[in-house]
Amino acid sequence: MAAPSEGKRRAKGFEAASGLLKNRVRSAGESRGFAVSRLLTHWPEVVGEDIAAMALPVKIVYGHGGFGATLTVLTTGAMAPLLQMKLPGIKDRVNACYGYNAISRIAITQTAPTGFAEGQVAFGPAPKAATPPPDPGIQAAARTLSGEINDPTLRAALEALGEKVLSRSGTKKG
Repeated sequence: MAAPSEGKRRAKGFEAASGLLKNRVRSAGESRGFAVSRLLTHWPEVVGEDIAAMALPVKIVYGHGGFGATLTVLTTGAMAPLLQMKLPGIKDRVNACYGYNAISRIAITQTAPTGFAEGQVAFGPAPKAATPPPDPGIQAAARTLSGEINDPTLRAALEALGEKVLSRSGTKKG
C-alpha cells in the first residue's frame, strides 16, 4: 500500500460545511465586487432584520484605490422610498463591517427578486381574461337602440357600447 502524499492528506471524520464552501463563496462574492464575503453571508446581521427584509446586496463597484465604492442593493418598487430614508444608516453599518469607509454611495435597483428560471414580474399590460359571450337578448336590445343610425361604423360602435351598458346594468340588478 502506498502512503498518501503529505500535501493531499485528508482529515479524518466530518468537515464543517463552512470549510467546504468557504472558497466558493469567496470567489462568487469577489466576482460581484464583495471583498468581504461576510456582507453577503451575514446581510441580516450587518444591516438589521428590517432592512434585510426589504433589500438584498447585488454588487459593489470600487473607485480608484478602493475608496469611494458604490453598493447596489435590490428592492421592490414599493420598498424603495422606505429604503431611501434608511440609506445613511445602511452605509454606516456596511462600512463598520468593512472596518473603514469603503462605501461612499448606495444605489437602489427596483425590480423583482426572482431570476429568469423562477419567473418575472410582468412589465406590460395584464393578459386579458376570457369574456363570456354576450347575451342574445342584450345584443338585440342594443341593435334596436342603434337602429336609426345610418353610418355603419358608428352604429357598430354604439351597439358595442349599448351591449356593455346593458350587460352591466343587468348584473347590478341581479
